[in-house]
Amino acid sequence: MVERPRALVIEDAAEVRRLLCEVLRMAGFDVAEAATGAGGLDMVAESRPDLVTLDLMLPDMDGIEVCRRLRGMTSAYVIMLSGRTEEADRLIGLEVGADDYMTKPFSPRELRARVAAMFRRPRRFELRGTGDRPRLLTFGDLVVDEESREVHLAGRPVPLTRIEFDLLVLLASNPRRVWARETLTRMIWHTDWPGNAHVIDVHVANLRRKLGDDARSGHWVRTVHGVGYRFGG
Repeated sequence: MVERPRALVIEDAAEVRRLLCEVLRMAGFDVAEAATGAGGLDMVAESRPDLVTLDLMLPDMDGIEVCRRLRGMTSAYVIMLSGRTEEADRLIGLEVGADDYMTKPFSPRELRARVAAMFRRPRRFELRGTGDRPRLLTFGDLVVDEESREVHLAGRPVPLTRIEFDLLVLLASNPRRVWARETLTRMIWHTDWPGNAHVIDVHVANLRRKLGDDARSGHWVRTVHGVGYRFGG
């Protein structure tokens, strides 16, 4: 029997929580639920989710902080849900590691479509070296291991979110190729969402910071003004 994927719903509003659980069960998930951030964090080890839906406004702690802690505990996809519609809230959610951001009230049909799109896209790019072995990308003192999803710079580990790692692999696997922001969006998310170029800019800025790049020009990730980015290491 094929094991069903697991989802964890962290939502304090009972009606919304029931709706999320119903939608995800209909989408083929085994669903666990929690009404608080602390309860959700406690359940991560128990439920070992493949997907987490996370309310931004929880009674015991901010959803942003919950997302930060989740990223240290699980590699599950995270969809952040919020009644806030401001772009700044969306960008902050994505910056701390959420894979998607939806505003309330949300469409159950759109939620299922977003989830399906995330699970269709590969977390690792299918790029292989000789003998179909996963490649170890090495550029001076920067080493990117596709199989273990680990990055080391000058011998020290560089902790990256999943999106940051996927961006780095895509850019580093095609040195000096210039990537338009829209193309990066389609390659990383396998969808035209999010169409806002600021989303890619946020993840690139975080990647640069972790690699010690200059905020404006960059050594590893360079800006091509008016177009997008390229790997310049």
